[in-house]
Amino acid sequence: MSRRRKDPLRTLTDDERQELTRLSRCRTAPAVRVARAVMLLAVADGSDHQQAARAAGRKSGDAVSHLVTRFNREGLDALDPRHGGGREPTYDTAARDRILREAARTPTPEGDGTATWSLTILRRVLRAAPDGLPKVSTFTIGQVLHGAGYTFQRTRTWCPTGSAVRKRRAGVATVTDPDAGAKKS
Repeated sequence: MSRRRKDPLRTLTDDERQELTRLSRCRTAPAVRVARAVMLLAVADGSDHQQAARAAGRKSGDAVSHLVTRFNREGLDALDPRHGGGREPTYDTAARDRILREAARTPTPEGDGTATWSLTILRRVLRAAPDGLPKVSTFTIGQVLHGAGYTFQRTRTWCPTGSAVRKRRAGVATVTDPDAGAKKS
């Protein structure tokens, strides 16, 4: 004997039913969205939560109950998975983009005190900027750069090799190395 449903599924609109049907047959959508669409359609067609779970290849009728409650509240957005646990990311995509923009900028010896970026100098510049990240660490900067395809070069910098700005008696000069190969992508 099944328990009484605390929160029955609301009546689906035509657009919602059409989208759920499309998703339930889709072969390219993420599996979690397909399974949730199958469960919601089964409940809408009159199945109980346990049968709906089995129709989607799941075991828990309680999970279907939670999905129905969330669907009643959020609509089709309930099909998307939320954060799965663990620590929330400290830096969002805007902060990561800010780190990458700063690393892509050519440093100025007058303003930044260097001609090439290192993690420590990038950290100092990002912390001091008005729109910067006051608590960013060198580890975080390194992880963001590595995730974006940057590599730590033998020159101990995170910049492209082959050219450097040097101080000379006559002023600042850019020195290029014709033997340096282009950076691998």
